[in-house]
Amino acid sequence: MAPTIRYAIFVIAAALVTQAIVLYVMGQPPICTCGTVRLWAGTVLSPENSQQLTDWYTPSHVIHGMLFFALGRLVLRGHWSPVLALALALGIEIAWELVENSPLVIERYREQALAQGYSGDSILNSLSDTLAMLVGFWMAAHLPVRASVALALAAELFTGVMIRDNLTLNVVQLLVPSKAISAWQAEGGIYGAPSQE
Repeated sequence: MAPTIRYAIFVIAAALVTQAIVLYVMGQPPICTCGTVRLWAGTVLSPENSQQLTDWYTPSHVIHGMLFFALGRLVLRGHWSPVLALALALGIEIAWELVENSPLVIERYREQALAQGYSGDSILNSLSDTLAMLVGFWMAAHLPVRASVALALAAELFTGVMIRDNLTLNVVQLLVPSKAISAWQAEGGIYGAPSQE
């Protein structure tokens, strides 16, 4: 095995173990409090959302990986190293996963139409989100830039249509909440909030 691959595996393993330990100390449950582990949780307004291996927000973490790869290329322009770029991406993603599960951000999320009752991620879901970011990072490293951009836009449009939420709307609602967006999200959709009719 090439030294670069060995270093990358070590960096990933160390980062994931650290993430799991910190989340456990923060009080997040290892798995869904429902006691089951599922590959997919498809109902946004469900106690299993952000608790299982994947959900409607998994594509946003794949997009994170694509964005972090681009950021690494920009920041490390003259000193490009795949392992260093990977470490940067992991650092940002894991920092976000920890902040996202802090009481302040959990409370902020609860103000949104699609996050009422949100209690943070299970450790399993959080680690899966980080792995999804790594998939996006790998895709960006191996696909033409146009293909990465097209995939990211397709994922945003698809989740926006299906659940009335996506990475863009999530960031907007977290930073500058809009009552109009919340009202639109609360109107429902096949996988979103129940219809108000």
